[in-house]
Amino acid sequence: MTVLGLSRFQFAMTTVFHFFFVPLSIGLAFTVAVMETIYVVKRKYIYKRMAQFWGKIFLLSFAVGVVTGIIQEFQFGMNWSNYSRFMGDIFGAPLAIEALLAFFMESTFIGVWMFTWKRFKPGVHVIFIWLTWLGSTCSAIWILAANSFMQNPVGYGINKKTGHAEMTNFAAVIGNPQLWRSFPHVATGALMLGGMIVVGMSAFGFMRKNADRAFFTRSIRVGAIIALVGSILVIITGDLQTLEIIKDQPMKFAATEGIYEDLKSPAPWMVVGFMNESSHKAAGFEIPGMLSLLAFHKLYGGTIQGMNTLNQQFLGERGKIIKNGIAHPEISNYYVPANVLFWSFRFMAAVAFAVLILTICTLWFTRKSKNTLADSRWKLWILGICTYLPFVGTTGGWLITELGRYPWIVYGLQTIADAVSPTATVGSLLFTNIVYFLLFCLMGGVMIFYSRRVLHQGPEPDPEGATQPVTVGSHVGAHAASRKVALA
Repeated sequence: MTVLGLSRFQFAMTTVFHFFFVPLSIGLAFTVAVMETIYVVKRKYIYKRMAQFWGKIFLLSFAVGVVTGIIQEFQFGMNWSNYSRFMGDIFGAPLAIEALLAFFMESTFIGVWMFTWKRFKPGVHVIFIWLTWLGSTCSAIWILAANSFMQNPVGYGINKKTGHAEMTNFAAVIGNPQLWRSFPHVATGALMLGGMIVVGMSAFGFMRKNADRAFFTRSIRVGAIIALVGSILVIITGDLQTLEIIKDQPMKFAATEGIYEDLKSPAPWMVVGFMNESSHKAAGFEIPGMLSLLAFHKLYGGTIQGMNTLNQQFLGERGKIIKNGIAHPEISNYYVPANVLFWSFRFMAAVAFAVLILTICTLWFTRKSKNTLADSRWKLWILGICTYLPFVGTTGGWLITELGRYPWIVYGLQTIADAVSPTATVGSLLFTNIVYFLLFCLMGGVMIFYSRRVLHQGPEPDPEGATQPVTVGSHVGAHAASRKVALA
């Protein structure tokens, strides 16, 4: 119950909740764009219905994401004013570009796409949803450019009079290696999330009476393919990002692997374990030589520094930081919350591999020769519950990203304690924490309520009768069946 503790909790709460919807809206925009593109190419009306139906969920996620993003921005002025002053000259350009270009593009074309289904030809209308997805993706790039500077400051100088960071090389900030390692990981994670939302919600849709089986089967297959590709790419991009973290933030990497003492190659990999953060020791189940293969892709990749060695090294370099003109409070050590990072990394990785396996099984069970998914309720329940699985992975990723640079808010330049607003009080922070928590519960409830309502209402009826129930032996049923076969 301190100003620093409550400020950190509030920022964590708003960031995690906001990041539920950022990759969701990016992933759903891409999924809807793929569905509408298939409609344009194949001219099968069912894909237009799919794009319109899942577009409703996308619009809900976009709306909630905007509101949570605005709340998150309030944090900088209310609780982190020292940080805003220190970083204002750096963050000004990328955040202005994000608001004036990327978000403006995204919000404009999402409106055009939503209201012009009957005003443009399909080949033109599909461009609007692709531009919406491009705008949301570009928005992520500029936000991550600011965050990557916090992970690996480049292209800056320190103003000796003010002590603030100033941008000296915009190209260096945009070309930050951290940015081009984190962005592909976030983008592919969004594809995995968007695809799995469609798969999971379609599974729940299947379990309703009189469900449109053709509609939800096609939806599941499209979502599963996108989630499968996303899970493969997120594993590859995560591996590339880890290589960058080993170089720039070795303490973060050591914590995610539970390494306190230096390890020589071939280094063992701790599958499960527990870190004693007081005695700085770790114990758990290890696989010999596996960490060297995972970290360096070879058995003999050099020594991996442990957190104890790195802590002593950083304490010795503290004088170099003071010479930059930045005044820091006394820092007793540079240890990060090892248990949180260790398990966050494992949950994140487990989610990616779980989605990979689930989507392969889903595509197998919905194959044309033998579709067994629709009649297997336990399989549908598993897929339905796994709707929420990717959110665990994305949350774990952000915990690693943000907690892994402790005690820094800007790595090597400004500590978290330095960044807090000097005028913030425990009372005001406690009040806003309660208000924000209740507000997030309300918005989350509204999102779930309306998503469930859309799912229960189901897709719009097919005017062609392609997916309507067929009554065997009736003239109308036979005529509808013939049209169904022709359209299929």
